[in-house]
Amino acid sequence: MMVCWPYFDPEFDNLPERIYGPPVCIDNDSMEECTVIKVDSVNKQGILLEVVQVLTNINLIILKSYISSDAGWFMDVFHVKDEHGDKIRDQNVINYILQAIGTVREIENTVKAMAYRNDVFNNSDQLSEHTAIEMKGTDRPGLFSEISAALADLHCNIVEAHAWSHNARLACVAYISDQSTDTPIDDPHRLATIEGHLTTLLRATTTPTQSESEIASPQEVKTAEFGEGTNMTDVERRLHQLMLSAGDFHRPEFEAMTPPPSSRSDGDEEGRKMVVTIENCHEKWYSIVSIECKDRPRLMFDTVCTLTDMQYVIFHASISSRDGRSLQEYFIRHVDGYALSSESEKEKVIKCLEAAIERRVCEGVRLELSAENRVGLLSDITRVLRENGLSVVRADVKTQGEKAVNAFYLKDILGNEVDTDVVESVKKEMDDVIDFEVKNDGGGSSSQQGGCLSSSPPQRSPGFFSLGDVLKSQITRFSHNFIPTN
Repeated sequence: MMVCWPYFDPEFDNLPERIYGPPVCIDNDSMEECTVIKVDSVNKQGILLEVVQVLTNINLIILKSYISSDAGWFMDVFHVKDEHGDKIRDQNVINYILQAIGTVREIENTVKAMAYRNDVFNNSDQLSEHTAIEMKGTDRPGLFSEISAALADLHCNIVEAHAWSHNARLACVAYISDQSTDTPIDDPHRLATIEGHLTTLLRATTTPTQSESEIASPQEVKTAEFGEGTNMTDVERRLHQLMLSAGDFHRPEFEAMTPPPSSRSDGDEEGRKMVVTIENCHEKWYSIVSIECKDRPRLMFDTVCTLTDMQYVIFHASISSRDGRSLQEYFIRHVDGYALSSESEKEKVIKCLEAAIERRVCEGVRLELSAENRVGLLSDITRVLRENGLSVVRADVKTQGEKAVNAFYLKDILGNEVDTDVVESVKKEMDDVIDFEVKNDGGGSSSQQGGCLSSSPPQRSPGFFSLGDVLKSQITRFSHNFIPTN
């Protein structure tokens, strides 16, 4: 019997793109110094964070961005450069962006695009083959060293670890394997033993003199569920979530009693401070969040991540960077559709955004170490640091083949800058087996500086584009083809 099938023109599959245009457009011709990425899609909660996360994964620097989501449609324009300050010319990178955002059905040279993805994410495929443990709680000097030693005593090999410390809180995500077999640890009884031991270690920080906010911060250790293809940006988002749930937006009691000095600034040459303000736009039922601070990589990711995780919907936004300063403006509502209604809610959002900007920032000494990987190496390194009176405030530990590459940001046990003589002493003690590199980020490295706090309203620099000015001029609708003004 002859079977007949209806005929479909192959060109029909591309008809939506031919009518409406491609959902993602990467333009290298419109701007002389940067690449313009335009995204058009159906709007959904969290889509802005997903797009920003894709760009952050490959270390793109976002110079400007304009976001609008009217009538269920999402439109975003990004002005970006690569980490070297150049336009995006590599076709593999362009293919990856198109593929990762998920708006192109078929991409030529897909194999090369996926190969590039593996290069970017380093050992992300390896991480899915190990057990992830996440920890949060009250920080104390030497805690990261104690965690490293505890895992070594429990016969666990630390394949990779990332830890943030801010406002006397600690969040850590560690990938571990069995010491003898280098395989994931999946025995429930052994995992329970590891979690229990680390929980006891974290709870040892709690004292009767702690404030209510500090006691309310739960000490928690649990096995994390990171799926296949986990990358660094996924881990960083989880660190943001852990720090937020640990309450790092509360200043420690001993700091809260002492107001910050007025001379404190975020490293700007003119001494301008980081400012976060919120006001309501009653005509449109938005809350307008304005942030001005020193610019740095991943800044937009940090703020969008925090607003999304706090269950706020970003309807419109503009991000500008000029002369090393960044102005971010977000028009938000709560997921229930209402603007921020109380001063206490506004105050909490301001504190959480300040914490999100600050927690990645580590001024002072950055210590980079490279050595042949072995079980217990991290424990030995952090023990030497602790014995010399140094405390780790941020750590990025990775394994690359047979090499262990560690980066630590250090302060002394009182939270002060590290004396160079102490660093030299540590270097001499470990110089025979470890390659050292010491950097001082206190001088204003753009990739590590953040901002200080101020309650005064932000002073906008010339050239900043403000969506608030647009709405206040009674423009009732954003055009999907508007042109950014400089």
